[in-house]
Amino acid sequence: MVFSHLIQKLKSVTKQLKREVELYRLVLKHPQTPWAAKFFLGLAIGYLLLPFDLIPDFIPVLGQLDDVVIIPLLIYLALLMIPPRIILQCREQVAASGADD
Repeated sequence: MVFSHLIQKLKSVTKQLKREVELYRLVLKHPQTPWAAKFFLGLAIGYLLLPFDLIPDFIPVLGQLDDVVIIPLLIYLALLMIPPRIILQCREQVAASGADD
């Protein structure tokens, strides 16, 4: 019973993550997205895909926390710079496309 609840929760989180990734993709492509926001979003994606970290993972706690702190911070900074109407337009596109399927 607990296992099936955990699976459902994991599926829900996965769907939300897919929607957010699609949102960021659309925001990056939007012609009215400020270049600084595109830079921070690109930096977040690049940092996520880098084969190495600024703080190596073998350093206890800090090694794992850098990904958990740096990537959301870069995304947050980017989203602060993007006009809310652009984010809303992109969210509506994501919802209309059914990206969470």
